[in-house]
Amino acid sequence: MIPAYDQMGDWLEEIAAQFPEAFFEDLDGGIQLEEKELADPDFPPGEMYIMGEYVHDLLGRYILLYFGSFAALLSGEKEEVWKEEIFATVAHEFTHHLEETAGLHALDDKDLEFLQAALEEYQEE
Repeated sequence: MIPAYDQMGDWLEEIAAQFPEAFFEDLDGGIQLEEKELADPDFPPGEMYIMGEYVHDLLGRYILLYFGSFAALLSGEKEEVWKEEIFATVAHEFTHHLEETAGLHALDDKDLEFLQAALEEYQEE
């Protein structure tokens, strides 16, 4: 199943409300849902998608989730799987936000290691 964009937005609001208010401190733009998909350009088309990202730019700090990326990867999944992935993605991006505001980068390092390992795997195939 692929829910409507608005349905995922409703789920995102419900899930975001589960996180402590302190997580939203300095998150100027909150959590936003983009309609597009965001394929990772370092991988073959359709192989790796960016589900969300933490952004700190001229507009402030905010979290983006990409509806199209969720749809590309979860099209055959039930509602519960979608909600679990939304929760996991929001939690992951909050970790980036909290680490950045504290001057840390452990999750960035872990993400880089994951992507390097995945790239090596694709290059071996």
